[in-house]
Amino acid sequence: MPQSRPSPRELLMNASMGDSPSVPSAFRHWFEDARKSIYTHVERVPLASVTGWHCDPDAPALTHHTGRFFSIEGIRTHHAGGPVEHWDQPVINQPETGILGILVRRIDGELHCLMQAKAEPGNINGLQLSPTVQATRSNFTGVHRGKSVPYLRYFREAGAHRILADSRQSEQGTWFLRKRNRNMIVETAEEVPAAEGFRWLPLGELLGLLRFDDLVGMDARSVLACLPFPPDAPASPPGGRSGTAPLLSWITEARSRIEVTTERVPLPRLERWRRDPLAISHESGRFFDVIGVRVKAAGREVAAWGQPMIAAHGTGLVAFLVTRVEGVLHVLVRQRVEPGFVDVLELGPTVQCTPRDHESDSGTGRPRFLDEVLGAGPDRILFDTVLSDEGGRLFHTRSRHLIVETGHLPEPPGYRWTTPAQLSALLRHSHYVTMQARSLLACLHALEHPAYGTAEAGRGEPS
Repeated sequence: MPQSRPSPRELLMNASMGDSPSVPSAFRHWFEDARKSIYTHVERVPLASVTGWHCDPDAPALTHHTGRFFSIEGIRTHHAGGPVEHWDQPVINQPETGILGILVRRIDGELHCLMQAKAEPGNINGLQLSPTVQATRSNFTGVHRGKSVPYLRYFREAGAHRILADSRQSEQGTWFLRKRNRNMIVETAEEVPAAEGFRWLPLGELLGLLRFDDLVGMDARSVLACLPFPPDAPASPPGGRSGTAPLLSWITEARSRIEVTTERVPLPRLERWRRDPLAISHESGRFFDVIGVRVKAAGREVAAWGQPMIAAHGTGLVAFLVTRVEGVLHVLVRQRVEPGFVDVLELGPTVQCTPRDHESDSGTGRPRFLDEVLGAGPDRILFDTVLSDEGGRLFHTRSRHLIVETGHLPEPPGYRWTTPAQLSALLRHSHYVTMQARSLLACLHALEHPAYGTAEAGRGEPS
């Protein structure tokens, strides 16, 4: 083992120290300066008083007066043979396809990413790193009557530059109804100045910042996941335990077999959901609430607005179990069926849940592999950071991201060992890999990037 290369676990522990040399001081100073001019002040308000929205208690849906942006609607889902066969819930309906784009260029031979410090009303800490462009169609067509979106032309006229990634990807299928965003990475040879609130970051530095709680936003992680794995590798992946063709067949077979139907239901008629002046909530006190907020902002396209948001109960957990097979890193993915997906299911993390919802569960009621993930010793934990979900629609909603090494190779029904490179290949297409799995894949990029060591550095083969 080369003594000069610390293991990912050592890097993770060092990253928690404020004076860590792995935290670039230039970035810290820029980010703290950005807080002075880019921020949001958010106040929770009764749903019926959300400015610009039709949120009456008897309204079938919560809608904006323009009919644009998004709405909060009710759905009833039937999943034949699933662990829960039918349920009702509110959901975000935003049929527009937005753009999430990172502009990159090579500076002195190293790939740099143009990132922005963006304040979203739902961010738990106000400011987080976002893609170069993070905009809905309503944003970039001017429905909000605000400022224009900087750097948008590089993505709307992407053919004039080198396109590294361009595909439509889903958002969380539990909270969004068939929501897609165009995830893009565009390389330019132009010398593009960084506007106020933007900064060119070396790719390795950006990936290293993923180890800090609530710093790199969800949309940025989604786009970073679309890089080939590892970032400088060719797009075609090496074979894993099973090739890409059998993996696609496994997904297609499940999509053909599983029956999921979703129908619209007026919000007041949702079973087991109740509304009081401040929120729409499940009678069990679990899952999430629909709340109203009033926002004042600086450094945004619009200075003030109101909106409904979804606020999850408890911190979520998303985790990959990983192992090496003949020296090749593999991750254990699971087929996830969620009501908001466009095509039945996508590949998600090994474990995805809110642990506090399962404190009293045992046996078959407890998520598979949850105990193995939560019970892993420090020597098996490669990555452990709490990262926020998207702050434009979700309020203070976050998940602990864990990557845990295992020596076991179980492959229960609905699970499959695959390589990160195979997941990268699937991400060249739409609707195969969930948002949560993309977020974890971005974290794997951080572990594998040469600037920060590799997942096997300082570690033996799994027993």
